[in-house]
Amino acid sequence: MLIEGYGHGPVVAGESLVGRRGFWANHLLAMCGDGTCAERAVPEWFGGDGADADALAEVLFDPEQWPVFRVLVPDGHPVSGVVVVYRNLVDEFGVDHLPGGPGTGAGLISGLSWQQLIRVAECTEPSAEGVQDVSGRLLLLLPLLSGEWSGDLVRERIVAALVAVGAPEYTVGRAAGHLLRHLERRALHDSGWGSPLSGG
Repeated sequence: MLIEGYGHGPVVAGESLVGRRGFWANHLLAMCGDGTCAERAVPEWFGGDGADADALAEVLFDPEQWPVFRVLVPDGHPVSGVVVVYRNLVDEFGVDHLPGGPGTGAGLISGLSWQQLIRVAECTEPSAEGVQDVSGRLLLLLPLLSGEWSGDLVRERIVAALVAVGAPEYTVGRAAGHLLRHLERRALHDSGWGSPLSGG
């Protein structure tokens, strides 16, 4: 797999990891790692447990294989798709969000409005490659949410998406509220983040 701007870096298709226990804990807990909340989010809120999250972290943050998650849309769609790259440089870990359509260039995507995020997530004819499930697409792109949004509407959609990917119903409200509070705090800030499981 080649991605513009990454040369012949060690990128590999990561979509098969999305359904594994511990994936969502790794991907979403990173949004909550700024230490500003009295209550600390835990992997169990997102399905699986700490051991599942740790085991999958070894795969997600492997410097020799950078997982790539494609959230693609057809040509002519009003919003470009997104390619999520776990950039696992030894001294510079990060998650990059790149445009996923032809002719869009290699620049990074710094944020999506709620309307843009939903248009990409709910694309009725996603590309045959990449993540197909609407809930998975929405949660993969959630760290990009920026601008203004209706808290109640977004919370409802996050809850539904988390339940769909296996989060426990008895903690899903707490998880969604926690994610929203962090998104609101950083809505006007850089969307770059590191993994709390890797010390980032």
